[in-house]
Amino acid sequence: MPTPIILDCDPGHDDAMAILLAVGDPRVELKAVTTSAGNQTVAKTALNARRMCALAKAFDVPVAAGYPKPLTGMLLIGDDVHGETGLDGWDFPEPEVPLHSAHAVDLIHGILADSPEPVTLVVTGPQTNIAGLLALHPEDKAKIKEIVCMGGATHRGNTLPYSEYNILVDPEAAHEVLATGVPLTYCGLNVTHQAPVTREVLDRILDVGTHISEVSAALLAFRSRTYDQIWDLPDAPLHDPVAIARVLDPSLVDCVEAPVSIELRGEFTRGATVIDLYGVTGRAPNALVATHLDTERFWDVFLKALAALG
Repeated sequence: MPTPIILDCDPGHDDAMAILLAVGDPRVELKAVTTSAGNQTVAKTALNARRMCALAKAFDVPVAAGYPKPLTGMLLIGDDVHGETGLDGWDFPEPEVPLHSAHAVDLIHGILADSPEPVTLVVTGPQTNIAGLLALHPEDKAKIKEIVCMGGATHRGNTLPYSEYNILVDPEAAHEVLATGVPLTYCGLNVTHQAPVTREVLDRILDVGTHISEVSAALLAFRSRTYDQIWDLPDAPLHDPVAIARVLDPSLVDCVEAPVSIELRGEFTRGATVIDLYGVTGRAPNALVATHLDTERFWDVFLKALAALG
C-alpha cells in the first residue's frame, strides 16, 4: 500500500520537482499540497503548486495556501534563486487545478482527522504551517506518522554561513515543531548536495521525451544558471525531492539519530541547525539526520516518475 503524504512546500523549482516525484511514484499517495511563504509570497507559491499539479494531471489533489509570513519577523523571499514568479524558466498557462477554499492548516487538520492511518508530512519549505497546525491542534500529533523535512545542514548553510534557507525563514517554527516530539527527519544540505543537476542529468530528463520532461529541464536549467551566478555552482543540487525519496524508499537516504537544536538568538548563526553528530553534548537524540544519498538510484527513481507522468 502506498504511504499517504501531505506535501507542505513553497514552490520554488525544487519544490516543483518534489510535486512531480510525489505524483509520479506509486509508493506514495499525495493527499494534498499546501504552501507557505518562502521562495516567494504565499499567493505565488500556491499558484505554482497549482501549476505543477495541473502539469502532472493531479486534478484530484487539493492545493491550499497557508501563512503569508513567518511566526516572527519579516519574510525573506528567495527570488534571487527562483525569480519573480518563484518558478521562472517556463511560461505556464492558467492552471486547471483550483485553489482550495480552506487555509492550509485547516485542510491538513481535516485530512489527518479523516485518515484511517497516520499520515506522513513532507515539508520542503519553512515549517510555519506545521507549527501552526500543532499549536492549534496538538491532538493531531497522534495522526502524524512522521515529519520528513528538507531543512538544515550538518555543516555549512546556504543563506547565512551556518543557516539553511528553509530553517532561516522561520526558525521559531522549526524550533516549535522539533519540540513537539513528533518523529522528525532532516534531509539537509549535506545530503541534498549529493543530488547535483549535471548536464548529464538534464540530458536524461530531456530524453524522457515528454512535455513534462521538457518543462522540468527548462525549470532546472534556469535554476542552475542562478546557482552559478550566486554560488559559482552550475550543477545546482536538487534539494526537495530528496525528502520525498526518503519516504518512498528509506534505503535511498541513510540517516543517523542525533540531537538537533535550532539556533534562535545567535548574532551570526540565527536559523542554524545545531546537529551533534558525535555526541559531544551528551544530549539524547531527538531526530533522524540524513547523511548519505544513493545518488544513482535517486536519479533513476526521479526519471522513472517523470516517465510515468507521461
